[in-house]
Parts: sequence; structure tokens; C-alpha cells
Amino acid sequence: MATIAESTALFSSSPSYLQPAITSRPALSVSVRRRPGALPEFRGLKLQSPLYSSITPKVSRRPSTPAIVSQAQNTTALDIPTVTDTTWQSLVLKADGPVLVEFWAPWCGPCRMIHPVVGELAQEYAGKLNCFRLSTDESPSIATQYGIRSVPTMMIFNKGEKKDTVIGAVPKTTLTASIEKYL
Repeated sequence: MATIAESTALFSSSPSYLQPAITSRPALSVSVRRRPGALPEFRGLKLQSPLYSSITPKVSRRPSTPAIVSQAQNTTALDIPTVTDTTWQSLVLKADGPVLVEFWAPWCGPCRMIHPVVGELAQEYAGKLNCFRLSTDESPSIATQYGIRSVPTMMIFNKGEKKDTVIGAVPKTTLTASIEKYL
């Protein structure tokens, strides 16, 4: 291995910009200090093997209080008859009295919230009002014909004519007020 004197001899004949700068200062030492409040250094991910996770006991740190269960989960809505493209004319348009149609979709959360309310209304107004459901996914032509752009939408028909529209998951009192106008 060449010494420093030998390496400088190699460069002595070359131009000065190619010669290495040799200093007698000691090497620079870098010490990294963590500032207060700074984040810790990332040291990789800790992986846990599924084999060991089944062996280690599961300890819950939560107190053993009984879980709170919503009573709304245990209620069942009344089964409202479904209207389709083929039954629309006979059940809705040719009906003698007022008809409430709930336009809904199976993927719609607010539709599931309003369905029990419509079921209660169907039971309360039995004999005075016919209530039906129409899935906009299964009967898109009817939904398009009546300009349904959002679900849930409730429409009230009387003697084949559209009389009123209520859009969204509204309180029962709002639907009752709309129904009472046409009874």
C-alpha cells in the first residue's frame, strides 16, 4: 500500500487542480443529538409471526362492563310490498286512493333508516293509503321517468298523478304532513 509521500509524488507533476488537498486537521467527528420534542429515529418495522400470536395470551385492558346494544338493531320493519316495472301501472297509476312509493336502493344506508318509518306509516294508514317500495337498481326505467336522482325518495300519487315528493331520510312527522294533504 502506498504511503502519503508516495501518493503525493504521483500528483506532483500533475496540474494543481488535480492534486488532492492534504490537511493536517483531524477527521471531522459528527455527533447527533436529539432535539427535545423531536421524533425518534425510524428503526424498521416489527413483524409478528402468526405462529407466536396464537401462543401469546390475549389480555384486554378494558373493564369488564356489559356492552351497550342499541334497541334499534333488534327491531324489524314491516314488510312493504314491492312494485316493479310490470306492476307499476296496476298498483300505482290505476289505484283509486293515494299511494306512497318509497324509491330506495339496497346499498343505501339512509334508505334502511327510513324503511321502518314507512312501514309504521303503512300500518297507521291501512285502508286509507297504499304503500309500496321500488328498488331503483331493479327498476331504473321508472326511477328515470320520475326524475329520481337520489334515494331515498318518497312520492305520493293520487289517481295516477304525482302529487308530492319528499327526498331524504326525513322525520316521520314530515311524511305524515305530506300524506295528510291528500287523504
